Amino acid sequence: MNFLDDSLFPENQEKLVIQVAPYGPQWLPTDSDDIAVTMDAQIQKAIDCYNAGATVLHVHVREEDGKGSKKLSKFNEMLGLLRQAVPDMVLQVGGSISFAPESEGEAAQWLDYDTRHMLAELNPKPDQVTIAINTSQMNICEMLTPDDVVGTILEKPEYFNAYSEMVSDARPSFFIEHLKRLQAAQIQPHFMLGHVHQLETVERLIRKGLYTGPLNLNYVAIGGGAAGLDPSDLIEFTKRSPAGSILTYESAMRAVLPINTIAIALGMHVRVGIEDTLWGRKGERMTSVEQIEQTVRIARELNRDIATGKEAREIYKIGQTYDSADETIRQLGMAPNRKPGQRGFTVPGL
Repeated sequence: MNFLDDSLFPENQEKLVIQVAPYGPQWLPTDSDDIAVTMDAQIQKAIDCYNAGATVLHVHVREEDGKGSKKLSKFNEMLGLLRQAVPDMVLQVGGSISFAPESEGEAAQWLDYDTRHMLAELNPKPDQVTIAINTSQMNICEMLTPDDVVGTILEKPEYFNAYSEMVSDARPSFFIEHLKRLQAAQIQPHFMLGHVHQLETVERLIRKGLYTGPLNLNYVAIGGGAAGLDPSDLIEFTKRSPAGSILTYESAMRAVLPINTIAIALGMHVRVGIEDTLWGRKGERMTSVEQIEQTVRIARELNRDIATGKEAREIYKIGQTYDSADETIRQLGMAPNRKPGQRGFTVPGL
């Protein structure tokens, strides 16, 4: 990103896109009063989030027994209903499908590659599917405090240990093929990246022509294999992100509010919802809708406008594609690939 003298003035910033993740596959219905279980309740949750100001919906699905669903038929059903209920909302399916353990003592793990590839065949198709790049530890418990997990399944050692040992499995044999299938299906990938070295891999994919298109990124600051909460890492990732990319900050538990406030001030975008945090003030639960409403209030105090659903689609460049590596590089404002025999640094636009 290129920060000019006037880049912090809200009238020069894009309108704020609020992502919401209200389904939280790691939680059970006993963990929160804000967990929608029936299909009707899950659809109503999306409507409530949209009415509060969120324009991007991070989609997971639950079975009637309250467990996170791993059935793509349930995703098809939910996407069809969501298209009718919130037609202007960007529908973003979580690329893990569900990583929740089937029962106590079982592993928390992402589904196999063949199953995840089938997200490209969802019908109706979502606007986006999230994608991880490079296999990494995904210990979502590493930065948690006892206060964070009080009253939830993570108080139980067997669940805490299961999520502490979780791995986000995303080797090149997966993400190169997955990007190919998503692009063929005209589904936009949304890259979920935990540090600059994963971002470097994405840039290499672009330079090699293995991904051509708009670049939507989440900086994932949840620790345990992803970024932690050192603001200098956040700033470095932001500076390293191409100027033409769209960057959203994502964190966990009570870090969500301060990280999102930084995002609003810097002109980036935000993610909220009970998948990321159950909490407002220490010891006080906060619903997904309440988190959206709080974000809207903060944005208004900073004079940052909130994007409508149509504007979020334009900011995310939903439906746009690029024809080549060179076009993608130009659109993102990256320095061009080196030409044969060329010496010195390459310069964007030349």
